[in-house]
Amino acid sequence: MMPRKPSYDRDALIAQARDIFWRQGWAGTSLKDLERELKLKPGSFYAAFGSKDALYALTLERYAQDGVARLTALAEELGPLAALKTQPRIVIDSSQMPARACMLAKTYAELQAKDHDLADKAGQHMAEMKHCFATLFRRAQSAGEIGPDHDPDRLAARYQSDLLGLRLSAEREDVNAAEIAADIAADLDRL
Repeated sequence: MMPRKPSYDRDALIAQARDIFWRQGWAGTSLKDLERELKLKPGSFYAAFGSKDALYALTLERYAQDGVARLTALAEELGPLAALKTQPRIVIDSSQMPARACMLAKTYAELQAKDHDLADKAGQHMAEMKHCFATLFRRAQSAGEIGPDHDPDRLAARYQSDLLGLRLSAEREDVNAAEIAADIAADLDRL
């Protein structure tokens, strides 16, 4: 007898779970929340993902992969510097996101103090994103779009810090995130 094929789309469930975790955080999302929102019985949940932490790790990976893919596509379309200048405006557009703050940074901040493995995974994904930024700064430097005296790794670290702060600020009602996004982009023109 052949095992029954699952009646769900695993990738779609990972994307849906990503949005739940992104909005509510690790501690704010119970297993019962996931089972209810994903419409899975406990046995199906465990068969599909093993545990809440295993699913969370998959959602972090999906979040990071999607971010790198979007930025890479933007760089192919616009060029490296223009992509970096466009990114601040894109990250504060909340129409397609469950939250404005970065899921990786939220996870790192929430779980680092607990010495949780998921904090390490979030930190690794943030390092990969910083590497992606550094690659774009190097390409912009090679194209003569920024001066040769700048260190692309340092620029990438600063840029990532600016974006993380921007995304957190965009959650606040008393901050004009669009102005900050424009300032970050304008700063890149001075390199």
